[in-house]
Amino acid sequence: MADTFTSFVDTPAAPATRAAAVTPHDTNALADLPKGLYIGGAGNITMRGVNDAADRVWAGVPAGTVLPFRAQYVRATGTSATFILALY
Repeated sequence: MADTFTSFVDTPAAPATRAAAVTPHDTNALADLPKGLYIGGAGNITMRGVNDAADRVWAGVPAGTVLPFRAQYVRATGTSATFILALY
């Protein structure tokens, strides 16, 4: 299968080309910085962005939402959303 976009530069605004499951953890950072997060099951998400100095709570995120947020941490404490995927 030909990929006509292979010569394009990958940026945070470009569509994701892979996804990985996220297991929220209170101290461990994500292994790689994602372009965004897909939320499969509704709830709250406590996370810290790449250039942020504090955690932020995203309240009431609906299932099926794609958050265009470059999270460095997704915390277990305060996170009730489920089936979270990091988009790369």
